[in-house]
Amino acid sequence: MSKILELREKRAKLWEETKAFLDSKRGDDGLISAEDTAVYEKMEAKVVDLGKEIDRLERHALIDLELSQAVASPIRNNPKGNTGDEKTGRASNEYNNAFWKAMRNKNSFDVQNALQIGTDSEGGYLVPDEFETTLIQSLDEENIIRQLANVITTSFGDKKIPVVASKGTASWTDEEAPMHESDDAFGVVNIGAHKLSTMIKVSEELLNDSVFNLETYIAREFARRIGRAEEEAFLTGNGTGKPTGILVSGEVGVTAASATAITVDELIDLYYSLREPYRRNAVFVTNDATVKAIRKLKDGNGQYLWQPSIQAGQPDTILNRPVRTSVFVPTMASVAKVIAFGDFSYYWVADRQGRSFQRLNELYAATGQVGFRATQRVDGKLVLAEAIKVLQMKA
Repeated sequence: MSKILELREKRAKLWEETKAFLDSKRGDDGLISAEDTAVYEKMEAKVVDLGKEIDRLERHALIDLELSQAVASPIRNNPKGNTGDEKTGRASNEYNNAFWKAMRNKNSFDVQNALQIGTDSEGGYLVPDEFETTLIQSLDEENIIRQLANVITTSFGDKKIPVVASKGTASWTDEEAPMHESDDAFGVVNIGAHKLSTMIKVSEELLNDSVFNLETYIAREFARRIGRAEEEAFLTGNGTGKPTGILVSGEVGVTAASATAITVDELIDLYYSLREPYRRNAVFVTNDATVKAIRKLKDGNGQYLWQPSIQAGQPDTILNRPVRTSVFVPTMASVAKVIAFGDFSYYWVADRQGRSFQRLNELYAATGQVGFRATQRVDGKLVLAEAIKVLQMKA
């Protein structure tokens, strides 16, 4: 952790030096020479590289913490009798052990009998409860929108979310005069489930190696693939066969005057286009290319809008609000929506309970591999459009 803090301080110091260099080389016309631009970009690249190294070290620290946990379970049985807290169904040890025996093709009558607890219409087996929790945690690590959104779990059918479409008002009333009627109007947002799937291949030799941790591999690989697909849909999905994206349903707060550049005033206008109650928990979400352009912008007091974080675990900021980046936010181009700013807890992600895996013995048999088919059902929608404002480039 001391190394991470040291790198954060080094990054902050380098950023101050980079800003000072840029200011010292800026001419009366506000521009800098091509030679000085090349030097600035090298300095800025070092700031970016330090940020990536900090992120890498923080991920390593989390993995080290996970691996340092005890691998043996304490004895919990009561010699005087059953405690009554034994897990059942998909949470039971019997189901968990049977599931992973089936994944390794160690089938027996006991395995098939134990798996009767779960019912999967896909022809595979429902993931044990504890492993499903591992998957959800892994998806959170791979997907920035899941970290910001309101994630819920549904069992069947659409999730109907009541939303106040318009609010009633109060009015001054004369003595003994009839009261003015003003009712709230309610709407409903339906969140369903869209199917997302992937195929995972493992060699027979690796699969049969008792040292190989199949559970960890599948969890991480599933999270990587599904997490990327989810994040793209949560941002830009059109709602047809996939979730409805934030950039699709969020309200346009500002339209830039240029198709290729953003000004300080436009970022400030975007900030204040969002109503104050939503600004309390608001976050900027954009891509690295846009952040690079914003790094050179100053406010009216001569302060740079982008500020690097010097505290471990805290994101960088723009206008004192956290900024997160995703490769799936479009880059600056005509009519592109390049920045989303708002309270992302109003974006709801609904996980349909019961992710499943299916072992495919024959499909890749010729190459000495075993396939695993992983599926899940999920949907996402912005339940209140005014909670997130978008900056769109000029046509």
